[in-house]
Amino acid sequence: MRRADRLFQIVHLLRRDRATTAAQLATELEVSERTIYRDVQDLMASGVPIQGEAGVGYALPAHFDLPPLMFTAIELEALVLGARMVQGFADDELQRAARSALAKVENVAPRALAAAAADSKLLVPDVPFDTSFGPTLALLRKALRSRHVVHMTYRDEGGARSERDVRPLGLAYWGKVWTLVAWCELREGFRSFRLDRVDVATTTVRRFHDEPGKRLEDFLAQVHGEAEAAAVDFATHGERGAAPKSRHRHPETKHGRPGR
Repeated sequence: MRRADRLFQIVHLLRRDRATTAAQLATELEVSERTIYRDVQDLMASGVPIQGEAGVGYALPAHFDLPPLMFTAIELEALVLGARMVQGFADDELQRAARSALAKVENVAPRALAAAAADSKLLVPDVPFDTSFGPTLALLRKALRSRHVVHMTYRDEGGARSERDVRPLGLAYWGKVWTLVAWCELREGFRSFRLDRVDVATTTVRRFHDEPGKRLEDFLAQVHGEAEAAAVDFATHGERGAAPKSRHRHPETKHGRPGR
């Protein structure tokens, strides 16, 4: 556990109704009592009003709230809505993280604001959602962070399968499906892949580094350039009845073609 996380946990544990000894904190956080004493002193020096002393126990005043987390009502509502969406449309690990984040916010936010946020009427409908690709989503999230090349078996729109190595660059949720934006080493270009068409995905031992022309920002610049070109085409030909053609119409395409 990082020291910053441990300090946060100490403050959280000291908000309980009873005094907590250094030995209890050390047991819960799996560190030595000496470390707890040092952390408590540092917290007190930074202005956290911890009451008590070594050998007796520590506690925080009931009214104490962490200053860095003084959200407004709208900010809290936005966080709650975002966490609810993650719980509805992400993999198991992200769902657990969303629940944990909400619990931490409720513990440190002023009680009135926390209660109002929990009672938010901004709901995420409990609709049937294909979670079979949850493990694939989790694998790709980790590969994005570690910059590992992923090998996968993919089915295109017609059902044809292909094997390819890709550099994962980003993940996008389109309200129905998740897609992976990647640099495809097989096609030597950007491709977007629907996760519900990935049959098998494995992380390879190969890692990749940013290369000009193969980065997420390069992909986004390409998409924006295509959008601008389509707007110019419409302005030039639209009055003659020609419909503007977007060359990036579907998340499983590049230049409008299926990710082959």
